[in-house]
Parts: sequence; C-alpha cells; structure tokens
Amino acid sequence: MRIAFGIGMAMVSAVNAGSLLDFSYGKLAELRGEDERALEYYEKAYTADPTALPLVRLIVEKKRAVGDRAAALEIFGKLVEARPDEPMIRIEYGDFLGHVGKGDTMAERLQEESYAKALEAIPGDLLPIERLIRTARQRGDDDRARKLLETLHTDSEDAVRYYVATTKSLYDSRDEAAAARIDARFLQAMADEPARSGIARAASDHFRQTGRLGDAIAILRDHIAARPSSLDLRIRLGILHFTAGENEEGVRVLREVLEIHPKKALAHESLAKHFRQTGQVPEARHHAAELLALRGGTPEEFLTLADELLGASEFRAARILLEKAVFRHPDHATLMMKLALATSRDPETKDGAAPLFRLAETLLANPADMDPKFLLASAKELIAQGQNKAAEERLRNAIRTFPKDAKEETATALRALAALWISENRNADAAKALISRAEALEN
Repeated sequence: MRIAFGIGMAMVSAVNAGSLLDFSYGKLAELRGEDERALEYYEKAYTADPTALPLVRLIVEKKRAVGDRAAALEIFGKLVEARPDEPMIRIEYGDFLGHVGKGDTMAERLQEESYAKALEAIPGDLLPIERLIRTARQRGDDDRARKLLETLHTDSEDAVRYYVATTKSLYDSRDEAAAARIDARFLQAMADEPARSGIARAASDHFRQTGRLGDAIAILRDHIAARPSSLDLRIRLGILHFTAGENEEGVRVLREVLEIHPKKALAHESLAKHFRQTGQVPEARHHAAELLALRGGTPEEFLTLADELLGASEFRAARILLEKAVFRHPDHATLMMKLALATSRDPETKDGAAPLFRLAETLLANPADMDPKFLLASAKELIAQGQNKAAEERLRNAIRTFPKDAKEETATALRALAALWISENRNADAAKALISRAEALEN
C-alpha cells in the first residue's frame, strides 16, 4: 500500500507539481487526523494558485470552521477580484455572504452587489434574478421584486415555473393583469418549445385549475403532437377528456396509450373507473384485472374482483387473475381455494385442478373455514378420482354451510350426494329424499 501510494505521489509530482502536490499531501494529513498540518498544506497550495475555486472553497470552509470569518471573506473576495468576468463565482460569493453575514449591513450590501454584477453578465438569467428578488423581498421591497421578475427570461422549465409561482406570491389572486401575464408566459413557452413535458403539464394544470378545460386539453394535444412518446401526458389528456364529458375521445386516447405500452397502470385505472361509471361492466373488469396484475393489491381486492369474474362466468380471466394473486400472496388459503375453483371451471385447465384443491386444503388451519363452493368443486374432483368417501364428506359439509339464499348451489350439492349414493347402491331412500329437497329448492 505504501509503495503504491509513493509511486502515485511521484506521478502527481512529476505531472502536476506545485499546488496539486500540496493539496494531495493535505488530504493525506487530513485522513491521518493531522488537521493542523493538513491546513498548512492547503494554505500552501492556495498560495500557489489563489484563483482555483476548489481550493478557495476548501480554505474558506476551514477558516469558517475555526471562526475566522474575516479571513474567509477576504479569501473569497480576492477570488472575485481575480475572476471578475465569471458570474457563477459572483453568485457563489453572494450566497456565501448570505451565510456568514446575516445581520451585517455591509455584508448584505456586498451580497446584493455581487448578484447584481452577475445579472449584468447574464441578463435575464434565473439564478441572479431569483436571488435578487429574494433579497428585495427580505427588505420588504416588493416593487423592486416585481420589476426584477419581469426581466426574467422564461427560456427554461425552471424559469417558467419560478415566474408563475413568484407572480402568484407577489400579486393578489384577483389581479387580472398578473393573471394575464401568467397565461401569456405559459402560452409563449408552449409556442417556443411544445415538446417540453414539464411545461406542458404545468400549463395544462394552470388552465384547468382556472376553469378553462378546453385550453388545458388543447395544450396537451399540441404537446403530444410535438412529442408522441409522452405517454404520461397522453394519459392525462384522456382523463381531461373524461372530465370534459368527451368520453369517446377519452377512451380512444387511453386505448392508444395501451397499444403502445400495455403496462401503463394509470391508463387501466382510468378506463376501469370510466367503464364502471358508464355501466360497461365487462370492460371495467378487464382493466381492473390488468391494474391489479400490474400494481398488485391486497388479497381482499383480488378476491372481490375474482368473485365478480366467476359470477359472470369469466372463468379464464378469473383463473389468470388468481394465479397472479397467489404469486403475490402464496400462503393465503382463501386465494388458493378460489384459484382451485376457477381452474376447475376453466375448460383450458380443468383437468389439472386436483393438485390445487389439495394444496388449498393444506393451507387451511381450520377445515370448517372452507368455502362451500370450494367444497362442492373439490367433491367433484374427488369423485372423478374414485375417492368417494372423501367426496361425500365434502358434499355434506357444503350442504351444511351454503347460505339459505344459495338455493341453486345447495340443490347441486344435494343432487351430487344423491348421485354418489345411487352409484354405490346404498341409501336409496335417503337419496330420493335429497333429490326431493333439491327439486323444492329449484322450484
């Protein structure tokens, strides 16, 4: 390690010499905890190159740390004098004065002068204007702040956002002239570069929040025409169409998004909500299932939608949804029961449902918690495998646990138990009684 470090330092000395070598020695001393010696090396490096900004920052912070505020100010001031044509150094100097000179009238005056000089070098730039406005407002001079704000070049997203936010804070919300200037800045920014997504969203939100939904929609349309890949704002456009009552256009836009990117969850969520509200339930279920598959959800959310799909005889969709639910919640017995049930009802998978029934039963801490529909389907699987005794037990439990209003399902279980007994040539009278009960329920 020492040999490698020695070789490295020799290379630094040979290539860079002077201040860089002293700076390296200072870092090494600092790592060893030799702070005083480190400062000596840093000051030596600074003396050799007093205009190097990294060195100035380092020495200034060291002076501040030991409470030598005057030395820190002098060092930074000399840098500004040596590099007067660099506005970013003047801005950093002004920020430094703000940190160390709070309450000091002279420091505050120098701070404002430093920002003003930077603004002269880069007129209209956000950085010096934002700082000058801040200092003006701290003095309570809002008129000065307003004048400065109107000189801002809104040629970037940050500048536009700052202009809007500051205008709102400097003027009364009922000031029509100020509101018109905000409108104009947004529209000009969109005209200059309609592809900028940040400005498009901010401008659209502004017009929507001020009751001009048509303008909000138009802004997003122009943005998407300039930047077709802006899918998040396409989704936003579709939602705004729904808000405006333009449902067909909203559906068209969101479906277009999903054609490009089928995994855009917000598009599925928006379509699910819209179709549910307009009574188009199958479409709503489809998008709700896609949303759960993408975002995940609680077991209860999966179960609610799965029951809806099963009730509509959409067995394949229910099975696929429940497979994803079990993947996310592998130890949830009720989800496993529902998956076994859906698998047994889906023509594509019904022949492979038996293992799922067994797995679901192993997950149940209490067999009495088995869903009666699950018990009925499980019994049918067991009968197909010749396990009649186990099937009879499940059929009896299903008949006992079906609620009173589940007449059709109860009748099915009664007939299944009767058919089992008849196939085994036993309990003939009891089988007839079960069939009679089933007929009574069906009528």
